[in-house]
Amino acid sequence: MNIFNNRKIHIFLTLFIVIVTVFALNYFKYIHEKKSEMLNTIYDREATIMQNRIAQMIYEKQKATVAIGIVLVEDTNFVEKLKSRTIDDSYYKDVVAKLRKDSEYKNIWVNIVDNNLNSVYRSWTDKRGDSLKHVRPDIAEVIRTKEVLYTISSGKFALAIKALVPVIENGKVVGVLELISHFNSIANTLKTSYIDSVVLLNKENSKNLQHPFTEEFLDGYYVANFDSPKDKLDYLQKHGIANYFEIGFKVENGYIITSYPLVSYNGKTLGYYIMFKSINDISSTDEEFYAFKWIAIGFIGILILAGLVNLMLFYVLIRQKSYIKNIIDSSTNIVIINDKKKILDVNKAFFKYFFKEKNIEQFKEKYECVCDLFVEEEGYISKYMDDENWIDYILRHKDETNKVKLKYEDKLYYFSVGVALVSPEKGFYSAVFSDITREEMYKIELEKLAVTDTLTGIGNRRFYTAKIDEMISLAKRYTFPLSLIMIDIDHFKQVNDKHGHGVGDNVLIEYTKLIAGIIRKADVLCRIGGEEFVIIVPHIDAISATKLAEKIRKKVAEHRVVLPITISLGVTQYIQGEDADHILTRVDEALYEAKENGRDQVVCK
Repeated sequence: MNIFNNRKIHIFLTLFIVIVTVFALNYFKYIHEKKSEMLNTIYDREATIMQNRIAQMIYEKQKATVAIGIVLVEDTNFVEKLKSRTIDDSYYKDVVAKLRKDSEYKNIWVNIVDNNLNSVYRSWTDKRGDSLKHVRPDIAEVIRTKEVLYTISSGKFALAIKALVPVIENGKVVGVLELISHFNSIANTLKTSYIDSVVLLNKENSKNLQHPFTEEFLDGYYVANFDSPKDKLDYLQKHGIANYFEIGFKVENGYIITSYPLVSYNGKTLGYYIMFKSINDISSTDEEFYAFKWIAIGFIGILILAGLVNLMLFYVLIRQKSYIKNIIDSSTNIVIINDKKKILDVNKAFFKYFFKEKNIEQFKEKYECVCDLFVEEEGYISKYMDDENWIDYILRHKDETNKVKLKYEDKLYYFSVGVALVSPEKGFYSAVFSDITREEMYKIELEKLAVTDTLTGIGNRRFYTAKIDEMISLAKRYTFPLSLIMIDIDHFKQVNDKHGHGVGDNVLIEYTKLIAGIIRKADVLCRIGGEEFVIIVPHIDAISATKLAEKIRKKVAEHRVVLPITISLGVTQYIQGEDADHILTRVDEALYEAKENGRDQVVCK
């Protein structure tokens, strides 16, 4: 009986081991297949992200360049110089040099064309006067529509990103200002995200290049970005360049390779932006946690069913878990696992930013959630968005670009954030923070440049327009007094005619500093014309504003630095219900009266 029972036990154990083994083999085969499917999904998603990112970067650079162009054409001397064709070779030298120094624009070109499509000025060559009627339909389109146009195009010099701004006088287009930038800053920014770039112009347009900017060609294709990685150029040449146009994506030689078509304003494809990214630099957090979950479930099932077999499977699964953890830790992005209330786990990249804490326990002693460090600012995700938790908000707006401004140890960071549910049963979420600090700081700098007067450093007319609308809105809501002071330098044309525009510029710079030092921090000083300035004075009535204007007039007359000058000033107080145009008209009338009465005086109306 004992023998019989032992035989049954042996048969049962043998059958059990066979069943467990078959189950285990099929289960791991299934996991392997799912892993391959998930990797393909990861690569497809990464290719889409790369394509969307290059499209967004080109679009943002075009918009920022248009903003610069609009500021430049607002220069009061510009229209007259364009009409008289007296723009000298160094006209935009200082502007281009400042952009090269203080922004990502390292190779920006300026092109000015009159309304007959004749070249008036080019910053990169002394050639001018030639007709562009038959070679630049995009400029003709701007003149026809009177609308700003940004595009990608090629000509005799390069494949470039272009912004065309119409110069309008009395409702008529008198010319076009064209700002030309290149792909190098975009390629350098992508390099920080471990993406190598090769920008190619198609063969048809490459043949038309007479003075190629980079002087580099590859099998008849013009290479439009400097410092293109030589190994990537060799790889494209070896495997056939055209095979990497319109490919969706390919995974070859340890890289994911994808391309983005470079299309002109009329829909014509001029070339392609080809990107290479090592698959080792691609984050696969969601899929890795998905795989880990099912591996863990398989482990638990086998643990319950198996005896000795369980030890072997346990070893295999622990190794798999370690492999997934290593992949997550190798990601350059911050990965946080949480349950909407508290942090559960983080990867190694987390401590690159939160460097004062050695482990997650120390961090949780100070902060319950990483959202406690979010800076509340328009355009960025805060801890609660319309009384909704930030994770729920991002999940509901997952198709939008969600950005976070974060402050830690007096240092600011900017991240794009994606959230995914990794455990429906436990309510665990993964949040992936991708560092975009460089791009955001660059964008902020460009926005600041667009509203700053390039000569004096104070707000320009665009800044004044936005600020007066804001102040009027507040004055209406809280019924506080609001005054305007308009300033005009007396006989400033004589300064320029007698001493030259260089001295005139120094006068503007010096006396702007003087006036800025007299007014309060709450007051807003803007340059709205050549020698015309406006001071927005909140919480002060016309009587007090007139006293301030008189003080400024005396200080200017006494200053006598660079050249002795005098100023005329108009003062007025905001009337409840009037708009920005009306108050500006009234203060202008007061200034006009001051000038008509002999100048060097203050008139309040």
